[in-house]
Amino acid sequence: MTTVTQAKFVELDLEALATAPGRVVVFLSGDGPLDKGARRVNRLTRGALERVRDSEGFAKMKPGDAVELPWPSGMAAEAVQVVRLDRRASVLDARKAGGVIGKAGAGKPVLVVANTIRHGEELALGAMLRAYRFNPHRTGEAGEVKEGSLTLAVNKPEEASAKADTLAALAEGVFMTRDLVNEPSNVLTTTEFSRRLKEMEAIGLDVTVMDEPELEALGMRALLGVGQGSESPSKVVVMEWKGGEEGARPFALIGKGVVFDTGGISLKPAGGMEDMTMDMGGAGTVSGAMKALALRKAKANVVGIVGLVENMPDGRAQRPGDIVASMKGDTIEVINTDAEGRLVLCDIMWYAQEKFDPTGMIDLATLTGAIIIGLGNENTGVFSNDDTLCKSFLKAAEVEGEGAWRMPLGAAYDKLLKSDKADMKNVGGRTAGSITAAQFLQRFVKEGTPWIHLDIAGTATAASGTPLAPKGATGWGVLALNRLIADLQEG
Repeated sequence: MTTVTQAKFVELDLEALATAPGRVVVFLSGDGPLDKGARRVNRLTRGALERVRDSEGFAKMKPGDAVELPWPSGMAAEAVQVVRLDRRASVLDARKAGGVIGKAGAGKPVLVVANTIRHGEELALGAMLRAYRFNPHRTGEAGEVKEGSLTLAVNKPEEASAKADTLAALAEGVFMTRDLVNEPSNVLTTTEFSRRLKEMEAIGLDVTVMDEPELEALGMRALLGVGQGSESPSKVVVMEWKGGEEGARPFALIGKGVVFDTGGISLKPAGGMEDMTMDMGGAGTVSGAMKALALRKAKANVVGIVGLVENMPDGRAQRPGDIVASMKGDTIEVINTDAEGRLVLCDIMWYAQEKFDPTGMIDLATLTGAIIIGLGNENTGVFSNDDTLCKSFLKAAEVEGEGAWRMPLGAAYDKLLKSDKADMKNVGGRTAGSITAAQFLQRFVKEGTPWIHLDIAGTATAASGTPLAPKGATGWGVLALNRLIADLQEG
């Protein structure tokens, strides 16, 4: 797994600023005098910070923007990074500023002079997240893993240090999700995916891997139908975290784990098919969230269940027009084999309810291209049968800065799934594609089970990066799910 550069919090040592290696970061606000750390750097650099503050360019900078002073005279550092940030900046502005620090300082020693900044721990989290680099398959210098360090000089280092383990746990969870989503499919097979999840028993999770014979015995023929054309065996992995009251019902997180999606017999166009390594993004997010909960020893009971399959066009592959029976017992006419994610989810959602009787359930999936047409890459589509749970999740996502937008459900959409041959079709046509996908899944939610479906097709990856993630997998959802669990079970 990609290594997290963990944050260290210390008292500000003014004398150490002159000899600090690597990079030194200081903050300037829009008004007010320089703080003592900035004054020291300003003296060392013969007034460079004052010149930056008084420049036209600084006046145009937004919170979190930065300028570089390379090889500053009077200092051993290779660069001083000057970040514009108000001393009472919001949590999200602090994280954004941290992202700027982490991007520039990845793999290098970084000393952040944050003694006057509120939310120093959020600065640290932003820096940790943005320093992520996925390069295990690159050779030469590009593939080198460079060890960096992240030290923050703050006013109350003991208080900040007490939060360090939680910060690291969150970053580890996000990194796991990113690593899984970024891996190529010839590496991250269903077997390798399940092996990596099984390894999390070392951090306290109970992990069970169910193979095809057991899935067949359970009646998961909708899920098994998706993977029957692949050489990689279909699997379901159950991860249990039992940190709450003994015997209390858990909350369930459900993830679609299609390790590669060709579309099956309903073959996708060749252009862009290489991106379908990310079609296990829902399972990746669930896995990362479970890791974060376990590492921070959450006082909560949570079960994460992921369905791992590969959708390939083989002579044994599922065909359009096939009819399969779900674990619930409902029959499904497969109109389009490229609408396979819902076939995976419906069986493991039903299993979760039958086996664990959860207090609530959230499924995550890179499910439809239609959600990207509707919401772009800024927001995940949120569908729910329960206003209270939905509001709680939307609040958690907003606090964590992870875009989410509620979408409608309704009986009129449900009619589009009517089949003449089976209990339902797996698609409802081109119109309202994301909504009919959610309507399909809702048929596998028991009466009285609060449920949310998250369509993360637009947010699981970023074509050009985000303030807290480089190009590629974002890890969207790990922070929001962690906060939701904390609000529901630990508040």
